[in-house]
Amino acid sequence: MNTYRADLHLHTVLSPCGDLEMSPANMISKACEKGLDIIGITDHNSTKHCKLIKKMAEPAGLFVLMGAEVTTREEVHCLTFFENDSQLDEFQHYLEEHLPPILNNIEKFGYQVVVDENENILEQVDFLLLSALDQSIEQIEKKVHSLGGIFIPAHIDRPSYSIISQLGFIPGDLLIDGIEISANCKLQSAMPMMPKNFEKAIIRSSDAHYIQDIGKVFTVFEMECRTFSEIKKALQNTMERKVSIA
Repeated sequence: MNTYRADLHLHTVLSPCGDLEMSPANMISKACEKGLDIIGITDHNSTKHCKLIKKMAEPAGLFVLMGAEVTTREEVHCLTFFENDSQLDEFQHYLEEHLPPILNNIEKFGYQVVVDENENILEQVDFLLLSALDQSIEQIEKKVHSLGGIFIPAHIDRPSYSIISQLGFIPGDLLIDGIEISANCKLQSAMPMMPKNFEKAIIRSSDAHYIQDIGKVFTVFEMECRTFSEIKKALQNTMERKVSIA
């Protein structure tokens, strides 16, 4: 087995809370500088930068998981990832269908821009991406898995926008592929929040909104190679693949 360093929770300039330095080129450069092997692109309720970053990252030897950080109707943040462009496109359509038409206040929340490889602005998203979808956590989980995706409740230790803060517990019938704890959370302190007999992976990510935070923490994946299917196996802790927190 090989070991790979992964930071699976990164925001680009598309996220209204993402710093303007979080361009695709800058993010790839910083991830390589930090020695990361895998990154996850998880803008709020949008996947529009994923394909570009995946394409740009390949020559740099960086593997990209394409997805989004979704806000459920209960205001729970969840990481979602997809293997290919068609699945990503269908999920993007789903996000746009269920995001409420609340206009973004740029002065309050920041810009929401899609850029190209040269940082030219291609699109400014009008509706606030920080809004909650009109879909429950169960509905979103089912949609993700119907597309063969990965579904991970984000930063469960946080006092807001986490499954624990919003629901008080992790429902036993919710099909999750892992759990994320935040950058400053110690694994021991997070264990009481876990479901009983939890056997899947616990990851730690930076949730970087600023360039200097990329890779400040990471998760180690032990698997044969960097593919979507291998990452799923590692998250399941099966076939000798596994995940550990550095």
